Amino acid sequence: MFQGMEYVYNVYKEKSFSKAAKNLFTSQPSLSATVKRVEQRIGYPIFDRSTKPIKLTECGEKYIKSVEKIMLIENEFCDFINDIGELKSGKLVLGGSSLFSSWVLPSLIREFSRRFPLVKVELIEESTSELELLLQEGTIDLVLDNCLLDRTVFDCSLYQEEHLLLAVPSGFEINKENKSYILSAESIRDGSFLNDETKAVPIEIFHKQPFIMLKPENETGKRAMNILRKHDIIPSVVFELDQQMTSYNITCSGMGISFISDTLISRVPAHPNVVYYKLAGADTHRSIYFYWKAGRYFKRTVEEFLKMANNDRSHNL
Repeated sequence: MFQGMEYVYNVYKEKSFSKAAKNLFTSQPSLSATVKRVEQRIGYPIFDRSTKPIKLTECGEKYIKSVEKIMLIENEFCDFINDIGELKSGKLVLGGSSLFSSWVLPSLIREFSRRFPLVKVELIEESTSELELLLQEGTIDLVLDNCLLDRTVFDCSLYQEEHLLLAVPSGFEINKENKSYILSAESIRDGSFLNDETKAVPIEIFHKQPFIMLKPENETGKRAMNILRKHDIIPSVVFELDQQMTSYNITCSGMGISFISDTLISRVPAHPNVVYYKLAGADTHRSIYFYWKAGRYFKRTVEEFLKMANNDRSHNL
């Protein structure tokens, strides 16, 4: 019943017989005939051809879900065979948000590829919600994120701790009155700002300043709003954005204050137009985890990557 499923699945992914035919290096009439034979074996149509683009029928939706399960089983078996071959081939798919994909994962990928040059590594940059979905369906092997994902669905390994800071345009007059609280970029990079001698800035002094905030569904945005609410601050929001990196760039342009992680500041080049302040409170501290789907075969590429990442964390402590 599932003979020819790769042809059906390609049509489903492309939502077009002509595009799928090009991908499969076959003619459209030949592809259409193959799909028709599959539908005849099933006894029901898979595609509703009366719509543009074509859509799945109720039977088609069930067929595709079954095909994806078969493909997952095949991929897991291939992973097992690759493991036996001592990583002389194989594939590792990593996922991360813009920050982690741009500034954290590349160095880890470079080192992993140096050790295992024959393993193909892919990197997917998406929002946390999309990464969670891709991880659950098995498209991604590992996701690096600072959000707390459902531990009944995902297993995890701690990568590092991170802390939220306040990034303020250096041209703001309020910095002159609070020079004693300003952090150096070096103290953020080496983590020395975390010692007890370095005092957190009283955030109330910024209550009249413009803020660059992240959207409420963003984990950093949630923490930032909690910090402000606990100090009875209703921020004057200049921009509400999706990505921490974007908010930082706007702060560097002088337009407002943003909440930024030391993960970002310790990796991006120092910028002369911004200063940093330490923040106090439980909401300023969180953990960064590698997540993988619970119960899924733990292939050796994942095992070796996590081992290498843990070593990288130890060296940076």
